[in-house]
Amino acid sequence: MNLKNNEKERDAQEALNARLSRVRNKLLVLSGKGGVGKSTVAVNLATRLAEAGHRVGLLDVDMHGPSVPTLLGLQGQQLAAEADGSISPIQLSEHLSVVSIGLILKHDTDAVIWRGPMKYGMIQQFLKDVLWGDLDYLVVDCPPGTGDEPLAVAEMIGQGASAVLVTTPQDVAVNDVRRSVSFCRTLKLPIAGIIENMSGLVCPHCEQMVDVFKSGGGEQLALDSAVAFLGRIPLDPQVAVSGDSGRPFVQDSTDSPTARAFIHIVNQLTQGESAQFLPITKETSTMKIAIPTVQGKLCMHFGHCEQFALVSIADKTIIGTDMLTPPPHEPGVLPVWLHEQGASLIISGGMGSRAQNLFIQNGIEVVVGAPSDAPEEVVKAYLAGTLKAGVNTCDH
Repeated sequence: MNLKNNEKERDAQEALNARLSRVRNKLLVLSGKGGVGKSTVAVNLATRLAEAGHRVGLLDVDMHGPSVPTLLGLQGQQLAAEADGSISPIQLSEHLSVVSIGLILKHDTDAVIWRGPMKYGMIQQFLKDVLWGDLDYLVVDCPPGTGDEPLAVAEMIGQGASAVLVTTPQDVAVNDVRRSVSFCRTLKLPIAGIIENMSGLVCPHCEQMVDVFKSGGGEQLALDSAVAFLGRIPLDPQVAVSGDSGRPFVQDSTDSPTARAFIHIVNQLTQGESAQFLPITKETSTMKIAIPTVQGKLCMHFGHCEQFALVSIADKTIIGTDMLTPPPHEPGVLPVWLHEQGASLIISGGMGSRAQNLFIQNGIEVVVGAPSDAPEEVVKAYLAGTLKAGVNTCDH
């Protein structure tokens, strides 16, 4: 009997390995505390990655509170089982497929009352039997805490996985997420970075930031834990409206501070693999791109530049470049000054996380890790979607 069980487990592991070998990157979205917006972050990150042209699978393993079907407007739909026992995910778009425990329940109000072994078996089935195909990213929305489900996913998913930790600024949330850092390190699960969600409120009238709670808790945790800080996501009433309507926020709101924060975080997550950045879309067909320069080429640190090249774009074409001398480089001055010049994007070789967030709060998207080249050549590569990021030359 034991021999049969061992053989069965070995076959299951081989099938699991074969399935996961077709996934290039696995992101486990974790939090030590509920109510921090983890599922909303997971859904919008997956959607943004898919809109960038990546092949993405979104797996919701929150057995007791599956939110993904509601956030994506999939209520009433169910996963299809194939004749060989495999499972077809819901194909939400050309590049995004979805699986959730909520998509096998008959009714939205059904409770999942399972003990650990049944949860483990369902997670294994989702990873082993779902016909994901070849994926660039598998985004896994895990339940809060450090219990059975996150542990099962972390152990099964194996090599190539990393964690994205979500917190809110308050100490009570940060302290719980600190335990998630310990959880990851105990399991030797790399941490891609920490996101501070609900960090300030975007005023719907003037788009200025208001610290409703506090801010900086997630960034301080990242600093204390020596892991990357991916960015702050401000509160925005439209996020709740979008979630209730079943349409991801980033699909409709492309130019708000919160949307730009999601874009920035996706850029942070993908830059490590020389990501290609999105070409300009119809909504952003007219814009100004700021390039810090030294001796006529992109400066490897924006704060050490001699001048900024402000490159004007119309209909995906460069129509002019102005060379501007910046004011004295004091903390917080350059983001405000570039915003006043009309810049909506800065491309730099390196920039610290605090400076990046100041730019985002001033409505300026950030791309770091760009090569030292003439400003127009950098912008042409960005417009063509061929700009490849290297290492952020500033990580303080």
